[in-house]
Amino acid sequence: MKIFSGTSNKPLAEKITKELDTDLSPLEIHIFPDGEKRVRVLEKVVDEDCVVIQSTSPEPDKNYMELFFIADALKRSGAKHIKAVIPYLGYQRQDHVFREGEAVSLEVIATLLKWEGIEEVISLDLHSIKIPQIFKIKLNHLSALSLFAKEIEKIGKNTVLVSPDMGGIRRVKNLSEMLGGMPYCLIQKDRDLATGKVTMNEIEGEVKENAVIVDDMISTGETVVAASNLLKNKGAKEIFVFATHAVFSKDAPRILENSLLHKVYVTDTIDIPHEKQFPKLEVLTVANLIAKSIENQK
Repeated sequence: MKIFSGTSNKPLAEKITKELDTDLSPLEIHIFPDGEKRVRVLEKVVDEDCVVIQSTSPEPDKNYMELFFIADALKRSGAKHIKAVIPYLGYQRQDHVFREGEAVSLEVIATLLKWEGIEEVISLDLHSIKIPQIFKIKLNHLSALSLFAKEIEKIGKNTVLVSPDMGGIRRVKNLSEMLGGMPYCLIQKDRDLATGKVTMNEIEGEVKENAVIVDDMISTGETVVAASNLLKNKGAKEIFVFATHAVFSKDAPRILENSLLHKVYVTDTIDIPHEKQFPKLEVLTVANLIAKSIENQK
């Protein structure tokens, strides 16, 4: 098996290969003055099983194109099978038509992945349970909930899990089961599809001393901050958030650091640059989860 990495999250790729007791295979990615890229495989891959590790945030368009070029180079070089590890699957929030006239962006991505000879995708904590239905290739859906459970156990007994919307209730229920039936509650949320503005309405369930918000991703930070404000008003003393994907768009790091949140736990599915890190941030690695998935499917 040969493992290659794009440029989006090299630190995670290196952790994964370390878990597998191997090294990344060499790849040349040349950027021309106009921003175009040329990809070249630097070792023989004829009849080899190949894995490409490439997350898609930030700059999903650029990172997806790089992934397609790598897959194409491997296919032309005689690779037997190509598997893509896409820890954060960009465009997953655009999995259906919300308003008339929209493209279904994730469907386009799924088509292109298959077109370039990728036979399987490994990803983590997808936004919707409907996403696998869009893919015409195997989609291996992993979860970081087991990592979260280990950290949440340390918080204390008087703790409640919180889903910030109805879409995340299944995730919170699964985590509750891992934690021996820890209580959970649901926040009713509305989002304006045109502006993206989030409104938190009410909480279904009892708020405890420690509140743990669980979500698949943090983008602008507005959802978890609004949820933390509501939880504080309902009596929570310490509020934590656990989210798999640290998209951290716009001023999210500043907003999160200045919020009522006690700690912000994320994973390294997305490489977080130094300028987007902040004191309240804790980063857990998914390298072992991904490495086990790769190894189990050799």
